[in-house]
This record gives sequence, C-alpha cells and structure tokens, in this order.
Amino acid sequence: MPTKAATLSHPVPARTALPGLALCVLLSSFGASSANVALPALQRAFGAGFAAVQWIVLAYLLAATAAAVGAGRLGDMIGRRRVLLGGIALFAAASGLCALAPTLPLLAAGRALQGLGAAVMLALGMALAAGGLQRGGTGSAMGLLGSMSAVGTALGPALGGLLLAGPGWRAVFAATLPAALAAFVLVRRVPDDAPVPTARPPFDAVGLLLLVATLLAFALAATGASGRGWLSGAAVAGAVLFVRIEARVAAPLVPLVLLRDRVLAGGFATSALAMALMMTTMLVGPFYLGRALGLTPGQAGLALACGPLVAALAGVPAGRLVDRRGARTAAASGLAAMASGSGVLALVPVRMGVAGWIAPLAVLTAGYALFQAANNTAVMEAVGSTRRGVAAGLLNLARHVGLIAGSALLGAAFAAHPRGTAAEVAAATHATFALATLLPLLALGAARR
Repeated sequence: MPTKAATLSHPVPARTALPGLALCVLLSSFGASSANVALPALQRAFGAGFAAVQWIVLAYLLAATAAAVGAGRLGDMIGRRRVLLGGIALFAAASGLCALAPTLPLLAAGRALQGLGAAVMLALGMALAAGGLQRGGTGSAMGLLGSMSAVGTALGPALGGLLLAGPGWRAVFAATLPAALAAFVLVRRVPDDAPVPTARPPFDAVGLLLLVATLLAFALAATGASGRGWLSGAAVAGAVLFVRIEARVAAPLVPLVLLRDRVLAGGFATSALAMALMMTTMLVGPFYLGRALGLTPGQAGLALACGPLVAALAGVPAGRLVDRRGARTAAASGLAAMASGSGVLALVPVRMGVAGWIAPLAVLTAGYALFQAANNTAVMEAVGSTRRGVAAGLLNLARHVGLIAGSALLGAAFAAHPRGTAAEVAAATHATFALATLLPLLALGAARR
C-alpha cells in the first residue's frame, strides 16, 4: 500500500517524547479515581440518591472501556499523534463541561466524554511511547507509564479531597484543565512513529457499535443490573456476532490475526487475569481493614494507599529490569510475586494487624508493576508498527474487562460468606484471596505456553 513519507526518521529522544505521554496516562488515571471522593458532595449538591451519582463513575469507566480499541484503530489509520491531540482536547473540554454542569445528567454526559478522551490518551500514549524508542528501551518506557498511572490513581483521592474541602466539587474536575493544556503542548512536539497510509480503508463503525453494545451488556450483567440473565446472553451473542463480522470486513476494528498470535493473545488474557486480582484488593480491602482489623476510615485509607505508592515507586525500576532480563522472564517473575502476595493474604492471621496486610500487598503490587511493564513490552514489540495503536487499545480493554470481571466474580465470592463479625469478615477475606491466587497461577501457565 502506498504511504506518505515517514514523519519519523529516527527514534525520538526519551526526554522529548515521554513527558507529554506520561502526563496523558497520569491524567486518565486521575480522572478515573478523583471523582470517587466527590460522590457524597454530589449527592448533597444535586439532591440525588447513590444509584444516580454512581453513574458519574460508571459513565467514565464504560466510555473508556468501549472506546479503547476504536481509539487505537483510528490512530493507526490517520496518525497516532493527531488522534492523541484530539483526545487531549476532548478530555479538556469535557473537564470544563463537568466543572460547569448545572444538572446531574449533564455532569454524567461530561464524564462519558472524559472517558472517551481518556481512552485515546491511554491507548495512543502507550503506542507512541513504544514506537518512538529504540528496541531495548521499551521496558523502561512502559515502566514509567505504569508509575504515572499509579501516581494518578493515588493522587485522585488525595488532591480531590483537598479541593472538596476548599473550593468545592467543581474544582475537582477543573483541576485537570492546566495539566491537559500542558500535555497538549508537550505532545505537539512528538512526531508520529509510523507512516500514515494515503489510501485509508473505511473505519469499521458497525464493529465499534457492536463492541460497545456487547461491553455495555457485559458490564451491566457483571454489576448485578436487573435482567442479569438476559444481559449475559446478549453479551455472549454480541461477542460471537462481533467475531463473525470482524472475520468478514475488509478493514476490521480488531484484526483477528492479532488474537491468533500466541504472544499477543497471551498478553491480552494474562493482563485481564492480573487486573482481576488487583481489583480484589480494592474491593475486599476496605472491609477487612475496617471490620476485621477495626481501623478508622482514615487509617484504612492510608493502608490502602500503600498499593498505589508501591506501584508508583516500582514502575521505573521494573521497566529497567525488563530491558535487562527480557520480557518473558520478568513477566513470569511478576506473576509469581503476585501469586505469593495473594497467597499470604489468604493465610495471614488477624493478629498480625495492619502489617499483615501491607507487607503482602506490597509484594503483590510490586509484582504487578513488574508484570505490567513486561507484558506491555512483549505486546508492543511483537505487534507490527502499523497495528501498535489497536494492540495498545486491546491491552487497555483487557484490563477494563479484568476489573469488571474481578469485581463481579470475586465480589460474589466475598459476598457468599457470612460477614457479621470481625472473625467472619476475616474468613471471607481469606477465602476470597485463596480463590484470587488462582488467577496469577493461570496467567503464569498461559505465559509459559
């Protein structure tokens, strides 16, 4: 296929490319986590129930999940930097809409637009970081992006709480505007990492709409919406129909050849399994710390913050280790550490106190940081340069699916046990982590194959 001359004749220096791309990843994770702390204030401001304000979080996550693959595919077609700049602009405009929203439905709509922009920033930030660096330095770049994601996740509740105590909930959304402007300026300096085809195939809009509908049915079924059985059937039918359509169209949204590649398919599957385990710590942790250990909400919050803190500190060293040892060895080591940390959480007695939670959580989270850097590196180096955007989108989609599935399946496992007394909460936590330990072991088996 004829192409325009490549805009990139040599790898972009890391000091030029990575700051803007890292800021994009930080903003997307900050946007996901900062709204949670504002939910009580939003209930009071709009006089709404919890089910209504919960859509402020769900709208963002569902939009980011549904748009992940489409954003990457569009970047591969018309230029990754161009689409990334559009995503940053959309995120900034949506943040302004959220900050000025006079009604709760308009705020939810703004959050959905924010999620669309975040999907673009995550997928194409990763794709550009991998494509603009020399082979052998990809691990360090993926490690840095992993650290920035963890920083954004930890910074969201902390900065959001300060803004709530001061200017109010609107400032939580307005706070992203200066950072989005800085990201836009920095990303303008980053050239595209691959030639853009002059003969562009049509965008697979039918595939995108079907994927969005399938993911929405899956998410609603997993979160316990009414008509759960019908929604589950619709999700399965939608997935089958999506695969059949993608096998027939000339320019599919998801080239099925990517899913036939053992490295790529294994990378997507193990990413979902690992994220499902990480969701368990976020879901079960508050109950164990508050009811089994008797911590105050503030103390429990500090204990839970140790996870993102370890991930932020471990990301860059993990990436360097991937570059030195290789992605396959590092991924296996990371999964083994995750299994070890989860296994200890399944066995640690309550008398160990908060140290019995933090120490294995640190091992688990450091293992995830190493696995994520290695897995992202393996996928980005295995896929061709023309499909790097859609591969990054599929990685993000796999992580979101893991979050949703982990919340549903392991949440159900936790809820199946009595949780009235401190001892019962501890027993339910141990049983849930015993089941969750199987996930990295399954991922390790898939990676070895």
